[in-house]
Amino acid sequence: MVNNREAMDKGKKEAVISMFDSIAWRYDFLNHLLSFGFDRYWRRNAIKAISLIQKNPKNILDVATGTGDLAIAAMRLKPLKVTGVDISAKMLETGREKVRRKGFTEEIDLIECDIEKTSFRENIFDVVMVAFGVRNFSDPVRGLKEMYRVLRGDGTLMILEFSKPSGSLFKQVYDFYFMKILPVAGRIFSRNRSAYRYLPDSVMQFPDNESFIELLEKAGFTEIGQKKMTGGIVSIYTGIKPQVQ
Repeated sequence: MVNNREAMDKGKKEAVISMFDSIAWRYDFLNHLLSFGFDRYWRRNAIKAISLIQKNPKNILDVATGTGDLAIAAMRLKPLKVTGVDISAKMLETGREKVRRKGFTEEIDLIECDIEKTSFRENIFDVVMVAFGVRNFSDPVRGLKEMYRVLRGDGTLMILEFSKPSGSLFKQVYDFYFMKILPVAGRIFSRNRSAYRYLPDSVMQFPDNESFIELLEKAGFTEIGQKKMTGGIVSIYTGIKPQVQ
């Protein structure tokens, strides 16, 4: 018998798949437009953060890869292989076309997969990374623990995620844009009434800063760091899977 938690998790997952499938055709355009182009800057810094911790990673897992932007950005690290996983087939279709245009079809593989329950072997990735995806997990801790499982000892986790800024004036401007302007603009350009209402709601409900660091510790990661960017509206979290002695 399916319990209430499992039913809720399945319901959220199905809703997320449906939402991202419906906006895949407009997703990249809206990312750049609604972030004023900062999304590229955030991803560059995320990859830089990895490079400062993990030297010469050969095998990288990009979780919630979407249309593959972070996977493509990770090619600056010169890995042998980047595997991107996502639960939205439509987002992956767009991503595969981008990978083809960039000439990375041999290095980047995008597959439909749920990170909360994968078939990857343990300890096989040098780096596991996520950009703006953890808050969409039906069970964030379970997803983090699965990322821990597939990461090798001394491997690096990097999570790029929205966070809530501090400072009264900037926070007021941020809240007004995020809660009022962004949903309207997103609805107009994506033709989806709910997708860009979900974005601010999911950010406001998701644990950030110290609360998210506690989740990372609960999943087993150590040497956890956080770098805030753009007034604290985005954070890069990093962690290490300790080696087994």
